[in-house]
Amino acid sequence: MTAKFSFDALKKAVKAGEIDTVIAALVDMQGRLQGKRFHAQHFVDSGWQETHCCNYLLATDLEMATVQGYEASSWERGYGDYVMKPDMETLRLIPWVPGTALVICDLLDHHTHQPVPHAPRSVLKRQIGRAKEMGYDVMMATELEFFLFEESYPELFDAGYPDPTPVARYNVDYSIFGNSRCEPAMRDMRNALYRAGIPVECSKGEAERGQEELNVKYSGGLETADMHVLVKQCAKEVAQSHGLSATFMAKYHTDKAGSSSHVHQSLWKAGKPVFFDAEAPNGMSELMHQYLGGQLAHAREITYFLAPYTNSYKRFCEGLFAPTKAVWSLDNRTAGFRICGEGTKSIRVECRIGGADLNPYLACAALLAAGLAGIEGEMDPGPEAAGDIYKAGEVTEVPKSLGEALGALEGSAMLKEAFGPEVVAHYARAARWELEEQNRVVTDWERMRGFERA
Repeated sequence: MTAKFSFDALKKAVKAGEIDTVIAALVDMQGRLQGKRFHAQHFVDSGWQETHCCNYLLATDLEMATVQGYEASSWERGYGDYVMKPDMETLRLIPWVPGTALVICDLLDHHTHQPVPHAPRSVLKRQIGRAKEMGYDVMMATELEFFLFEESYPELFDAGYPDPTPVARYNVDYSIFGNSRCEPAMRDMRNALYRAGIPVECSKGEAERGQEELNVKYSGGLETADMHVLVKQCAKEVAQSHGLSATFMAKYHTDKAGSSSHVHQSLWKAGKPVFFDAEAPNGMSELMHQYLGGQLAHAREITYFLAPYTNSYKRFCEGLFAPTKAVWSLDNRTAGFRICGEGTKSIRVECRIGGADLNPYLACAALLAAGLAGIEGEMDPGPEAAGDIYKAGEVTEVPKSLGEALGALEGSAMLKEAFGPEVVAHYARAARWELEEQNRVVTDWERMRGFERA
């Protein structure tokens, strides 16, 4: 039985008693899997055709609060249903959960059966379709960083999330021995994901105590996003099975490095990479220059989709490998956009702005929209930046706060044309709610700073 399998193979596995549960999952605004666990026999009998969910699932925050102010979902509109339509091409085993398969669902309007425009998977599929109409196939990969801690999720929750204990006690970046304490959990993650049909390449210790990175081979844009959410799901569930916890917060601690999700991108045509031109400087084709030019021109407008929370912006600080400048450079980790594989057929754009807390569908869609706008407008990315780009002078800055990114998002004519104004308005509401909650909540830092001295 293969990891990613057909409906007929699922029927046989259910009949043989090998599979008893099928998870039908949608992807919410935060990039999390939400849905239902079906008895496998019911799924193969009829559940595979469609199921339903409340439309509030695309109008909640991280706490699952029922947020007001959305046009598509509200008390006034009655919180009706969406259709969850299983994409049977995504059907696969979930080896880290016994006897379980999973399928990712697209969300459709309950009445018209048309795709819900602001559903993250719909947003990305629309941009991939746009690239296809221009003659291009989209290839992408995401690198995920996260922290592993010795305490379990319930322990940390019940204690109010005090300072958790990293599994590694010192910086184990690339260290084989130093990372050996994390290896039992990391080995289980790699093997489970590989058996699930996700082409894991490697994992390694990252640049902070207890920090890990897990890399998956590049694939088509939609499949990359699908694999990304499953990597996060697997990492959390495997950590939990080891009595540990994992966090994908962009910045979990004031004095520690943040966790990123770099996004690698290239366009192909007829099975060949069109970013490569053997005769051009550094192997960068004119098309690649235009794609990169669009991303630089619209970098501030798309940052919300790369950094969606107030915490996300605390990662952007000098000296910790998170970029602060939206410029491009060759193989330079201080740039927002790094060119990898120069002079080879694997040449690609790596966007380093995004944190591990991004929604991969929205991030990939925003980057693609900006790149395609660059091709359509034949945009010039300008000269390469070099050296320590943290010290660069008059260049485009990555937004320093969610409020700054929200303003750029709402003013983006490019995104309104690419995504639709209603989609931009939907996610602008999500950003504004995050800011409203931040402004409302009293933090531990405020109490420590002002309880006695204010």
